[in-house]
Amino acid sequence: MTIPQFDLVPLIQSLGYVGLFAMVFAESGLFFGFFLPGDSLLFTAGFLASQRVFNIFTLLLLFVIGAIAGDSVGYWTGKKLGGWLMKQKDSFFFQKHHLIKAQRFYEKHGGKTLILARFMPAIRTFAPIVAGMANMEYKTFLLYNVIGGFLWAVGLTLVGYFLGSVIPNVDKYMLPIIGAIVVISAIPALLHMRADKTKELEKK
Repeated sequence: MTIPQFDLVPLIQSLGYVGLFAMVFAESGLFFGFFLPGDSLLFTAGFLASQRVFNIFTLLLLFVIGAIAGDSVGYWTGKKLGGWLMKQKDSFFFQKHHLIKAQRFYEKHGGKTLILARFMPAIRTFAPIVAGMANMEYKTFLLYNVIGGFLWAVGLTLVGYFLGSVIPNVDKYMLPIIGAIVVISAIPALLHMRADKTKELEKK
């Protein structure tokens, strides 16, 4: 079994199931989790599962639960502490411009933001907080949360697992593949924003 030699792999191996769950949970809705490597973490964990380092079914279960639970905590954080967060100064653990960007994104796209934002770093972390600040009905929030969390957690993890299973010596190409995955995963959200912008121009 060949394991690619770059920093993320030994980190993920050392974290184990509990650590991976905690990182997905934090990056999904805790305001200080915006800097965590969400997309690349899911992909690389899926690859390692193809090399029998992890069990793929255990990973999928933990990632889906972590993503949905993290967003729910983010929602309640926004609902209870939204005003306080907006008054805080920027620090390493909190960048207010990410929150403002997510707020504008939410105002423009509504509940769909919770699905689209899953595939956009930083906005992914702050979107549920903004939903809470906007007093979005929790039942509606939970529906979008479950759909987005499932698509993100299962989709990226299985891509890593599949490529690790079918491409010989895929470890040699891990870094460019991860970069491509991050870019490709953001395309649906970017296309949606472009379509909305086109509609607005047509109305004018």
